[in-house]
Amino acid sequence: MVDRTLKILGVHGLGDHRNSDWQSKWPAAVRAAFPVIDSLTLDFDFVTYDDIFDSTDISWLDSAAAVWKLTKSGISSIGRPRGVLSDLSDKIKWSAGYVVAWVEDEDFKRRSRQRILDAVAAQQPDIILAHSLGSLVTYNAFSHADAQQAEIKDQLAKADYITFGSQIGNPFVISNLTNGRILPLGVRNWRHLYNAYDDVFTAPIRLPEMPTFRQTETPFDIDGFGDHAPESYLGHRATIENVWKPIAAAATGSMAQRRARVPLKKTPAQPRKKMQKALLVGINDYPDPAQRLEGCVNDVFTMSAVLQGCGMPAEAIRVCLNERATTDGILSRLQWLLDDPRPGDELVFYYSGHGARVPEYGVDFEPDHHVETLVPWDFDWTPERWIADDQIFNLYSQLPYDTRLVMIFDCCHSGGIHRDGGARPRGIVPPDDIRHRELKWDREARMWVRRDFSRINKDFTPNKTLAVDYFGTDGATQRMGRASMLRGIKAAEYEKLKKAQDPSALGPYLPVIIEACSEDEFSYEYRHGATSHGAFTFSLASILERSKAISFEDLVKATGKQLQELGYAQKPAILGPGSILKYNVPWTAG
Repeated sequence: MVDRTLKILGVHGLGDHRNSDWQSKWPAAVRAAFPVIDSLTLDFDFVTYDDIFDSTDISWLDSAAAVWKLTKSGISSIGRPRGVLSDLSDKIKWSAGYVVAWVEDEDFKRRSRQRILDAVAAQQPDIILAHSLGSLVTYNAFSHADAQQAEIKDQLAKADYITFGSQIGNPFVISNLTNGRILPLGVRNWRHLYNAYDDVFTAPIRLPEMPTFRQTETPFDIDGFGDHAPESYLGHRATIENVWKPIAAAATGSMAQRRARVPLKKTPAQPRKKMQKALLVGINDYPDPAQRLEGCVNDVFTMSAVLQGCGMPAEAIRVCLNERATTDGILSRLQWLLDDPRPGDELVFYYSGHGARVPEYGVDFEPDHHVETLVPWDFDWTPERWIADDQIFNLYSQLPYDTRLVMIFDCCHSGGIHRDGGARPRGIVPPDDIRHRELKWDREARMWVRRDFSRINKDFTPNKTLAVDYFGTDGATQRMGRASMLRGIKAAEYEKLKKAQDPSALGPYLPVIIEACSEDEFSYEYRHGATSHGAFTFSLASILERSKAISFEDLVKATGKQLQELGYAQKPAILGPGSILKYNVPWTAG
């Protein structure tokens, strides 16, 4: 019988490990969980990078700012409990400073990257275990051009990469380390272990473009720091079933194949037909009678009829109406819509209801920007009960670029109060305590005036029109559907990446976004005889129903023209990849 040794390389996470016993704990946890096979031996080696951080001094203020950066969107995103991490231990708060320091320091990244690649070349591991900050260090190394050296590239292609307790999917990390998009890696398999109870700024990962990537849920909740413990991940029953057993089977299978001198055959992947799916949301009956609308449910049925009339199967369309359209209700259905995306799929998210724009707190824990949000049925002006881009960008930002996602919003974000008998706008005014965030007292004028909010990523683009499209006329608004907070790269750096044809230059996926009105306008309701509709939706649907072929751009222009002719002071807007906007809409009468 031919014996085989699996070489395992461990890369530790946060904290100083020079005097810890991690190099004995990790092997013990893996050996206890790994299937016992007489002909298979596990051999461990380790990489440490503590010396690189040895001279780094993280102040209390640095830690406080780092906590905000790492928790602001990561904890409110779908896939983990939402809320403020008020009970973070001092150890976790301090850890945040080191994560952010590493992400923002090019010299740190260069030195740690070289440390990892040297270890891969020297140890030639079959399995690479990377915990917490170690997962960032290894991802940065494996996705870098330096990893394309023949010796390293060939070794990684044979290795199983296992990340756990990882911050790779954290929005701040994605924005600053990966330019808004996690890239597929040249490893044999990537297995990501995710624990929703882990408070150390971790996040799930969606990577549909990498067939050999798989995320495994490993839930455990232990008091204190234990929910980040490497051994709890490595010995979890889900890890045993989904990681260790398949690795053992592959290793023994290759041994058997080698003994029989028969090549291992791979079953070719079967191509899947293009999929069409739509999620349609409409809310009339908000709990507050003053906020109730009349045409939103009708809009949903109108859009469903249009889509079905143009060939989308009825079973591919889900609707969510009124009291069922809560925050969780909408987000869970969005997960369904964007699950298992493939190139060529055609996906539609349509929303008809109120919108809002909320002044929000920034890195100094003072209001410094606005957030555009949809208004679910249970909306209460808190991040736990709104749907802003922070909650959904991790669902669409990793879509394959050839997927077609269209988001249509029949709402407005500037707020409004309707008058009985007049056109009714689809936006709500903040209560006074929320509105106070964007005001300051002018002592000279003895009046309340607006605060001057900070521009978001002022170096994003020199194109003023594009800057408004992403960040609003004030330059300080996180707008829906743009993944703007994942686009942390500056324009000059972006141009360098483009010239170098670096894959990271592409950034996060951008859907086609069609909005009922411009940023500071109202989206109105329209009464068709005795039946209420959204003026925008009714016009859009009527044009689709009578058009045999029309591009996305021309559809929005035609809808705007019809609204203008009907006397509505709203101008529909569209944003998306330039080439896609010139494509014909797939769901028209033709």
